[in-house]
Amino acid sequence: MRKLIIVTAVAVAAAVAAPAFATELTMDTVLGTTMDEVKAKLVEMGYEVRKSEMEDGKIEVYFVNDDQMGEVYVSAETGKIIKVEMK
Repeated sequence: MRKLIIVTAVAVAAAVAAPAFATELTMDTVLGTTMDEVKAKLVEMGYEVRKSEMEDGKIEVYFVNDDQMGEVYVSAETGKIIKVEMK
């Protein structure tokens, strides 16, 4: 039993120490139809959300991933990505 606990603790520590890679954003990705859904989905996918706003009927979210900034534009009707810009 003690050996199982030690092995489990080592596995958990390795998983926590591993770098988090963000899932790639593509035009087929559905993030949600509200600003809160889009932000939550991006965080779940490994992105750090910096700012969000509605612009011309689209949800616009600024994010950071691996020290690279980007913007994603999402249709409020379908929840699909319209455009992704990396800076």
